[in-house]
Amino acid sequence: MRPFRGGPGAGQWTCRDISGARRIFARHHRDIAIARGLNGCIKFRMTEIGIITDRSGAPERIGRVAALDIARTMALLAMAVFHFVFDLELFGFVAPGTIFSAGWRGLAVGTAGSFILLAGVGLVLAHGAGIRWTAFWRRLAMVAGAAGAISAVTFFAMPGSMIFFGILHAIAAMSLIGLALLRVPVLVLLALAVFAFSAPMWLRDPVFNAPWLWWTGLQTVGIRAMDYEPIFPWIAPFLVGMAGGKLAVARGWVERLAARPTTPLQQWLSWPGRHSLAVYLIHQPVLVALVWIAAQVLR
Repeated sequence: MRPFRGGPGAGQWTCRDISGARRIFARHHRDIAIARGLNGCIKFRMTEIGIITDRSGAPERIGRVAALDIARTMALLAMAVFHFVFDLELFGFVAPGTIFSAGWRGLAVGTAGSFILLAGVGLVLAHGAGIRWTAFWRRLAMVAGAAGAISAVTFFAMPGSMIFFGILHAIAAMSLIGLALLRVPVLVLLALAVFAFSAPMWLRDPVFNAPWLWWTGLQTVGIRAMDYEPIFPWIAPFLVGMAGGKLAVARGWVERLAARPTTPLQQWLSWPGRHSLAVYLIHQPVLVALVWIAAQVLR
């Protein structure tokens, strides 16, 4: 295949030699054009195709969307606020049990749900047009490696409440599950989300009480962990995110958002969201250090 791009006057067209091709799918807004048995060269407008390929013919993900990065930044900010209050409680600056009050607990649940939902959206945007295996495995290795490191640290630092299936563990597992659901229709994804959300209400059983099955969330015994987001019900927001991502791509919303120029303020707000894993790993040690220093100075 021999790709080339026209100049600005050509409206960013990509031309490819498709000799011998049996079927090509292209999307023009909401319409589907199917070309069968074509030879020679066919042109697709870059912003109107459903699947974009690079020079090697491999699928490319949609470019970064500032709105999603900013949403991740807002989730990181909410997480940092919660962890800051947790650290204040840990060092005795606020009353014991503060983080378990309804408001703070609601913030924690909402923040975790936001991260997981955005992970579902991101999976569709990155691989919905075709799985980019190298990028997928690299990202999965980073997330799973970070999850393993957190488990190791908390095993020694907090053996009674070790994080064995926290939000990073959940996102890694859900990414693998989501990969198998990339071609599932939006309505089916939403139905699966309803099932996943309700599963702990009627599928709990002592058979899941074995520690190696606690990742399911279907056990009947209580779990003590600093961070715990089992598959059920937490995969529900991930599936909703996937459904929302598929709908946004199909409607052209993502392409329009990605094409919008970003202001300096938006670029600044996007930065933490573009590096969410690093910020996630670094922020808590920084907060703990700051609160510890304050404790030494003020007491």
